[in-house]
Amino acid sequence: MAIYGHPEAARQVYLGLYALQHRGQESAGIATANGHHLSNIKGMGLVSEIFTEDVLRKLPGDLSIGHTRYSTTGDSALLNAQPIRVDSTKGLIAIAHNGNLVNLGNLREKLERAGAYFQTTSDSEIIVQLIAHSKAASLVDAIADSLGQVEGAFSIVMMTRDRIFAARDPRGFRPLSMGRIRNSDGPDTIVFASETCAFDLLRAEYEREVLPGELVMVTEDGVTSRQFSNGVAQTSCIFEHVYFARPDSRIYGRWVQESRDQMGRQLARESHVPADVIVPVPDSGVTAALGYAEEAKLPFRFGLIRNHYVGRTFIEPEQKVRDFGVKLKLNPVRNLLEGKRVILIDDSIIRGTTSRKIVRMVRGAGAKEVHLRISCPPTISPCFYGVDTPSKRDLIAANKSVEEIRQYIEADTLAYLSLDGLLKCCEHTEPSGQSTGYCTACYTGSYPTQWVDVDEILPARFPRTDDVQLSLLDTK
Repeated sequence: MAIYGHPEAARQVYLGLYALQHRGQESAGIATANGHHLSNIKGMGLVSEIFTEDVLRKLPGDLSIGHTRYSTTGDSALLNAQPIRVDSTKGLIAIAHNGNLVNLGNLREKLERAGAYFQTTSDSEIIVQLIAHSKAASLVDAIADSLGQVEGAFSIVMMTRDRIFAARDPRGFRPLSMGRIRNSDGPDTIVFASETCAFDLLRAEYEREVLPGELVMVTEDGVTSRQFSNGVAQTSCIFEHVYFARPDSRIYGRWVQESRDQMGRQLARESHVPADVIVPVPDSGVTAALGYAEEAKLPFRFGLIRNHYVGRTFIEPEQKVRDFGVKLKLNPVRNLLEGKRVILIDDSIIRGTTSRKIVRMVRGAGAKEVHLRISCPPTISPCFYGVDTPSKRDLIAANKSVEEIRQYIEADTLAYLSLDGLLKCCEHTEPSGQSTGYCTACYTGSYPTQWVDVDEILPARFPRTDDVQLSLLDTK
């Protein structure tokens, strides 16, 4: 999230991060600048836990960037919380990054030989260290030069004392949009966010996506743009439409809600069975289930109720309750399920253990039949571009056939959406005639960048007992 030109920039970013909390619940941070000072506060936990009224008062300035994180590379610890700040010959630079770099090993070694001192184990710091060590004369040239050296997924926002930058990798793996808050009494406020749902809370108008390979700079003179890379095929992450993005966001030029509705309809066309009721696995299966129910002309019911107040950790009873974690988060509505042939709709199966518990729960509530339908193809390969899917040995679809998975999860039938069907549901063509290209490596094992073994990506580890980090930097 980034804001340029607002008297309460930190508060605007705070509200935007609230809307983006689903993208990471491990840590959060906000950095602000006022032309002279750069302030940075970050901590472990949720946005609302870290940024109280008193904390926000310590973040003055009309420029701000923010970040919510969950570990895909680097330790789950405060030192890797973002924004990450580096003081260099180019001045103070703060960066917030979504995605994973895949050539981080070689670049890190090269930078360390050049004298770089890394403060974190996060791959995100490599980008800002490259900028700091660039021989380019101007900062914008140094950023363009540095972004051209990294490979993998990066949607980033950066901030100096008086400028905001935003950029996407040449393949456009992760979403990043630009918006505008109209100000009647002065220049407009420019906004960047991973998802457009953050704009709605701020009453910002969506303008456009930051293009793959584009670097946007915002200064007091306005918005300027340059392409630091051209001619690379777009491979945006299709899992954003399947699961990761909020359904009220518009990404890759298309509403997520519409994509998921179409996934449900296509799933019904491909694999419907006689049934009495359609039940989503909340919350991620809801939109696809609505589409499925309309296509199949069957009633949609919330047969599983989700407890929205379950935190990231909870205390299990000493005497273990069978399937306690799932039961704490989901509870079946017996009168809607008893004696019914139920079609359960979920967005994906990763390890299979949760799906088995949910199928058992629905059957235990009296369902006569339980048919599981998944609104994407089988996940057979790990992601190296910013989604925390496990290694191949832990992916059930990489090791079992659909029939073997069905037996394991104890469903009467199991069917996935076909890859062709999924791509059809996410089709988008720009007015220029350019169609969105998608990365489907998690379903095919065919990676758009050079293949990297999962063990070469720095593993995420458990959090330490860090609390909140505050750095108020006087740059005079």
